[in-house]
Amino acid sequence: MFGINGPEFFLLLIIGVLVIGPQRLPEYTQKLANLVKEVRRMASGAREQIKEEVGIDIDDVDWKKYDPRQYDPRRIIKEALLDDESKPVSAGAPAAVAAVSGAAAGAAGIAAAQRPARAVQSLPPGEAAPFDTEAT
Repeated sequence: MFGINGPEFFLLLIIGVLVIGPQRLPEYTQKLANLVKEVRRMASGAREQIKEEVGIDIDDVDWKKYDPRQYDPRRIIKEALLDDESKPVSAGAPAAVAAVSGAAAGAAGIAAAQRPARAVQSLPPGEAAPFDTEAT
């Protein structure tokens, strides 16, 4: 607890009793007990408020799933780049979903075929690129 072992805690307790004195010791122990009770009450109130607002029990949350240290940006980018766009529809999917996704892929292919080729225009050698002073 706070990096204090048994003998250190006992020494601090004796010093505290000597500094506070036997007359005021009951008063300060009562204040400490009230402080601990208040902190516990506030913690349980916060737990209940979170439970009401979020709708889940905090003990049921898998906090390891939300740990940012588990995410490797290189792995995420690699998976995103190597991810195949034309993944097959799973066997458990209804035939209507497969038909709709096939029709959407066919429509996308037709739209891509009807799209005009993009013409790239380059400036003649020595001509400066246009500059818009209002855009900056």
